[in-house]
Amino acid sequence: MGLNLRNKAWIFLGIICCSSLICSVKAMVTYDHKAVIINGQRRILLSGSIHYPRSTAEMWPDLIQKAKEGGLDVIQTYVFWNGHEPSPGQYYFEDRYDLVKFVKLVQQAGLYVHLRIGPYVCAEWNLGGFPVWLKYVPGMAFRTDNEPFKAAMQKFTEKIVGMMKEEKLFETQGGPIILSQIENEYGPIEWEIGAPGKAYTKWAAQMAEGLSTGVPWIMCKQDDAPDSIINTCNGYYCENFKPNSDNKPKMWTENWTGWFTEFGGAVPYRPAEDIAFSVARFIQNGGSFINYYMYHGGTNFDRTAGEFMATSYDYNAPLDEYGLPREPKYSHLTKLHKVIKLCEPALVSVDPTVTSLGDKQEAHVFKSKSSCSAFLSNYNASSAARVSFGGSTYDLPPWSVSILPNCKTEYYNTAKVQVSARSIHMKMVPTNTQLSWGSYSEEIPSPNYNGTFTKDGLVEQISITRDKTDYFWYLTDITIGADEKFLKTGEDPLLTIESAGHALSVFVNGQLAGTAYGSLEKPKLTFSQKIKLTAGVNKLALLSIAVGLPNVGLHYETRNTGVLGPVTLEGVNSGTWDMSKWKWSYKIGTKGEALSLHTVTGSSTVEWKEGSLVAKKQPLTWYKSTFDTTAGNEPLALDMNTMGKGQVWINGQNIGRHWPAYKARGKCERCSYAGTFNEKKCLSNCGEASQRWYHVPRSWLKPSANLIVVLEEWGGDPNGISLVRRTSKKIASESIFSG
Repeated sequence: MGLNLRNKAWIFLGIICCSSLICSVKAMVTYDHKAVIINGQRRILLSGSIHYPRSTAEMWPDLIQKAKEGGLDVIQTYVFWNGHEPSPGQYYFEDRYDLVKFVKLVQQAGLYVHLRIGPYVCAEWNLGGFPVWLKYVPGMAFRTDNEPFKAAMQKFTEKIVGMMKEEKLFETQGGPIILSQIENEYGPIEWEIGAPGKAYTKWAAQMAEGLSTGVPWIMCKQDDAPDSIINTCNGYYCENFKPNSDNKPKMWTENWTGWFTEFGGAVPYRPAEDIAFSVARFIQNGGSFINYYMYHGGTNFDRTAGEFMATSYDYNAPLDEYGLPREPKYSHLTKLHKVIKLCEPALVSVDPTVTSLGDKQEAHVFKSKSSCSAFLSNYNASSAARVSFGGSTYDLPPWSVSILPNCKTEYYNTAKVQVSARSIHMKMVPTNTQLSWGSYSEEIPSPNYNGTFTKDGLVEQISITRDKTDYFWYLTDITIGADEKFLKTGEDPLLTIESAGHALSVFVNGQLAGTAYGSLEKPKLTFSQKIKLTAGVNKLALLSIAVGLPNVGLHYETRNTGVLGPVTLEGVNSGTWDMSKWKWSYKIGTKGEALSLHTVTGSSTVEWKEGSLVAKKQPLTWYKSTFDTTAGNEPLALDMNTMGKGQVWINGQNIGRHWPAYKARGKCERCSYAGTFNEKKCLSNCGEASQRWYHVPRSWLKPSANLIVVLEEWGGDPNGISLVRRTSKKIASESIFSG
């Protein structure tokens, strides 16, 4: 007997039966103008970004499961080069960077993976994901037709693809990876660079395709992507996006669920209704793949955050920084996903027929021989509308889409939130008493301090530290001779320091004279303040502090950090002194870092002041304490609101930079879901700390005697630090404000 077409297709695709009785299918992944085609079937694919290093490996299964329960088909992640190759040829794929484990967990949950290899990621991540050593390869220029860069990029891309192939993780091998990405949002950069940029785009595409992954490659925000590469859209709205070929599906790789938080900025949010509206509009206009950036944002642990980026990368995502559902956003979108899946047979079969239902109202109808689905839209941001369709009337709120999976019954409207919102509370752990602190005062180095080196003139910070630490000392002596007089008797001279950023503390004769700091918009800073000098030798120590490295922009690798001058002293009778070309001594990092005070063994190497001797509100002070962990599974955090700026470690793990002293600028206003979204208007906690609470993963804790170490740069009060639980409770249902 002859085989039917279905059986022939299965034989062509091949089936491999595993010993565990779970069968995996070697599938072919292709696409046409309608959709990505998996295993011979067009799919409407709903995806969400979860970045594996921004959560702990212990959190991954729960995050992935919640994504699945939320109606997602795909998990999207970048690949973080600087985490995987911290030094040339030395690779790391363990702990939070165990990429293979993460991908396999997604597969075990029955979901697909979209692997964005890049390897440029942007992502508000330190140096955009590039390892710092890459900057110092001779002849290096990032992201252009540059041979050193292309060689390094190709080597790393081949490394990742090779690992995925070896573990049989591409869909064509029976794995979950259905899509790969090369480069990332390169179109605007290419436009500025010109011909070398175009040549680089062509090279990157050819290089990627030569790796034979068996799955399609994409380039996002790349209108001139080669014919064999799918170009995709990123943004808050993508309904009007069209791929650069009629043979490519309409894909949205980043639907921004909120926005990032910067130190010094308020916390942006995006109403659930607006996200749902954007998704429904995209689908009704022929879109077939949509990814939420972020679905779970997570945390910038350690020093992974980009320039002036907060440690929290919550992103107002459906799953919050701690992995809890953000309501009503999570459930409202879950219901949307279920309704879209009901429409899938019609959506993948035909193109829509569009008819007008009134002023700013439309019907998009997908009707095939066996199915019919309709989307009724009201684009008016201020007025509701009653429309007639198919012999019935429907009430459409402003800025909304109603979905009729059977072309008759409204199953869902994007503006009708039928989920109770939940308010978030941070409650002190009940059994937690006030922490008992010890303190260690950091030594202020001098030019002849152990570990210093000397150069004429000022040097760029990262070229020396290679970003192994945030801290870099500039040291010199200011000698006031017996015959030297100040111009105005009784007035101190004026010290002016120009720095490329990001923060600066100035010490004169061991005492803090003042601080200055920049911002994301203006990382450069100026310190200009009168300082008290005495006759003889005065010790000047400048502590330059990096707050992450830039992650975006044209040749951002050329941007500098640290004190580059000029440095001048005004007010002496011999005229203004230009100190920029003086002989300076330099020291990398702090003594506490060298002693590993953040670790259990390191903290035992010094004598810590205790009790009444504990330093209070002093700059450059290390604090340590211990605490016990209560039972339960509620997420935990540290309330750092009484501290200034610095870093925090729990049992030797760096939970990130703290900077609650940097208050959020701007004015917060109530944000309606109706109307084009603007992250600069939908803001919360204006005038308060940009970030007050810092995530403490439970997997980093022991039942008792957990070591907490804080490096405080500015002079906070550790007695206000407390361990808190993140909880939520139901509040009244909301349909307008749902941040």
